[in-house]
Amino acid sequence: MKLKNLRELTLDRGLAHNVVALYGVQFAGYLLPLVTIPYLARVLGAATWGLVAFSQAFGAYASLVIEFGFGYSATREVAKCRGSRDALSGLVAGVLGAKVLLAAGAVALAIAAEQWIPLFHRHAVFFWAAMFGALAQAFSILWYYQGFERMRLVAVLDVSGRALGTAGIFILVRNPSDGWKVLALQGAGALVSVIVSTVLVFREVPLRLPSASLIWKTLRMGWSMFVFRSSLGLYSAGSTFILGLFAPAEAVGFYAGAEKIARAFMGLLAPVQQSLYPRFSHLVHQDPPTARRLARLSLLVMSAFGALSSLAVFLAAPWIVRIILGKGFTASVPVLRIMAALIFLDAFSTMLGMLWMVPLGLDRAFSRIVLAIGVLNIALALILAPRLAGAGVAAAVVAAEVFGACLISITLHRRGLNPLAAPAKE
Repeated sequence: MKLKNLRELTLDRGLAHNVVALYGVQFAGYLLPLVTIPYLARVLGAATWGLVAFSQAFGAYASLVIEFGFGYSATREVAKCRGSRDALSGLVAGVLGAKVLLAAGAVALAIAAEQWIPLFHRHAVFFWAAMFGALAQAFSILWYYQGFERMRLVAVLDVSGRALGTAGIFILVRNPSDGWKVLALQGAGALVSVIVSTVLVFREVPLRLPSASLIWKTLRMGWSMFVFRSSLGLYSAGSTFILGLFAPAEAVGFYAGAEKIARAFMGLLAPVQQSLYPRFSHLVHQDPPTARRLARLSLLVMSAFGALSSLAVFLAAPWIVRIILGKGFTASVPVLRIMAALIFLDAFSTMLGMLWMVPLGLDRAFSRIVLAIGVLNIALALILAPRLAGAGVAAAVVAAEVFGACLISITLHRRGLNPLAAPAKE
């Protein structure tokens, strides 16, 4: 690999600034909650923490519906029309209008779910606190700044809001009966960031009320990414939700503890991935050889990092669980060892799928793959959860992810688009 290729990834100041900013967002989204895990695991106990995780899983579904994949589709549109204030104004109006419409539908479904699912009916305060957090997070306007590759300001806002929520958890959550406050405080922190960042957006683009046709156009734009995101939810939040339907809250707590640790490690690469997405969206059209070189280098670096991280988590699982969750969560160790494989699989699949296939315009092919992964995961989880509890659900997630990585590789190979198969001429 020539030195100039490395510079394409490491010496671009704009890309580097966005990576740093997005690591700030990632710190707020993953590491701040991770800081609270040792405290909450000991204060709430496995059963109450399982109830929190079960409520969060439903909230995550609601958030996916409202967000509708705009974090990807709208980011791509912003990157395409950066120079047109009129187009940007229409895009912002369309996205926010669509989210309001989707939020109304999500709340209606939530009212029904509270009555249908006994655990939610018995613990309504947990359920609606989770819904509040889901609504706040779904209205994030991060996609606007990400499309401009201008992340520093919104990163500061996001970190500040979530840090306030985290501080509130340490101050106000004192016993298991305070478990609902965890959900409410996380939502409040996200809401502060959303309000301030949205106000700043409307200082740059004219405020415009969306028409019905504009909302419909925006929904059509985001449809393929919504299929992708909702399918992704089938084997992320969906796994916790399915486990909660078959297993006691304590078992959900053991699984949730291991999952949060595994996904925290998975999230270490997310800022790099998010910064590369608009860059690939631009380069695949403007400079395909450079795009391929960057894809090849990114895949090698991220896969290597993911493989080493998976191995480290697998070997150190007993110590990680004891330090982060405490002695009462020994049952989380085998679950974490199974889920350690996800760190590598996620790095590999995200690079070839979200960062390569989607900018190339293969949205539908990628969405079909993710949907197949989600369906397989749900099927396996429904079979394994009643028999093996958290370990069975973890095995279902890993098996589905392996299946997805194979499908992505086969699809790119057949289309002659594998960045490793045919290096571009230097």
